[in-house]
Amino acid sequence: MEKIISLFADFGVFVLFPWAVWHVTRKILPIAVLPILLGILLAVWHVPVEHWGIPSVYGNDIGWVAVLVLAFTAGLEMWQHPGEEYGKNAISTPTLGRLLGGAAVALGGPFLIGSVIVYYFFLPLHGWQAPQVSPGIAAVSLGLCIAVSALPVLIGVVRELEPQHRSLGQLALKLAVVDDAALWIGLAILQFAARGAAALHGWTGLEFLAVLLLVGLAVAGGWASRHYKHPSLFVIWLAVPVYLAAGSWASMQLGLHELIGAYFAGAIMPPSWVRRLPVEKVGTFSLIWLAPMFFGHSGLKIDGDALTWPSVVASLALVGISIVTKMGAVYVFPPASGLTQRQKLSVGALLQCKGLMEIVAATILHGQGMISEFAFASLMVLAVISTSLTGPMFRLFSGRVAR
Repeated sequence: MEKIISLFADFGVFVLFPWAVWHVTRKILPIAVLPILLGILLAVWHVPVEHWGIPSVYGNDIGWVAVLVLAFTAGLEMWQHPGEEYGKNAISTPTLGRLLGGAAVALGGPFLIGSVIVYYFFLPLHGWQAPQVSPGIAAVSLGLCIAVSALPVLIGVVRELEPQHRSLGQLALKLAVVDDAALWIGLAILQFAARGAAALHGWTGLEFLAVLLLVGLAVAGGWASRHYKHPSLFVIWLAVPVYLAAGSWASMQLGLHELIGAYFAGAIMPPSWVRRLPVEKVGTFSLIWLAPMFFGHSGLKIDGDALTWPSVVASLALVGISIVTKMGAVYVFPPASGLTQRQKLSVGALLQCKGLMEIVAATILHGQGMISEFAFASLMVLAVISTSLTGPMFRLFSGRVAR
């Protein structure tokens, strides 16, 4: 009974209260930001929420499953067309080469610049040294978080844009899909790099089984895409938990994070099956009613004493680096030809959104000792600020585009 009461308290603090604030403030801040911001404030003010049973055992489990579902739906959305073009406001469709080149520059530029700046200017600061990895891997880990764009949150932002702006939003989404895939691949590579030779040492039959399982899922998905495009909806729904559970277990067994397996499990499902699933509804439900407990608990994990004024200043510096490098990369090498200066900056403003993806990535890296407490706290603040600035920045740069 005590665990149930704690779950209700957890749900009230991190789900109902942020939802109420979200509506009262007319959705000025994204719903994903409010629980993490609340958790950070509770940690900084040392509010004794443990007396209320927060974080609750069931709340942890529910929030964790919800984030697995969010990662899985992000993988599913790899195969969804982000939307339609919008008449005279539509921009020219970029070639695949131009799109991939733009995505590489938009991700690679901030990643390289951010990693170098972190290595030389941030890691020497007190408390920024990673506890379990070399400075090089720590710098690259932080650089990846600086460079990432938030696909799930960005999808929600684009859905709320006015029609005359949505073609720019669709272009940003196409880049974010590539960025999102690169994030999960990068996280997997970083975890293997952090473990070094131990990553393959001492493998048992379970690790080889995990590899075979992932290969089998990919092969089955490819076969179904060609020969079994339109099964009954019951078969598709039956396959969803199988893919999610199998992918998560396989990545965990390989020493990677379960979220990585959940994402790739969604990405290798047959596209014709995915288009028949209510991916948006499932993702929205998880985002609003379940995952906030995970994000609120992530905020609580911050060492309140680590979020000092120097950390806040460092967070603001990271915000500046993230925004300037991302928008500068898109401006220098736009993903489509014929974009005006304002359109380039508008796309860059959307892509600098960090949202859920950076919070999840930072939580993974922090849990495995690849970034320090101070760096984790600064990244959480960076995610909140960058996501909150996305809408106002886009409106600032895109205003004249509509006229």
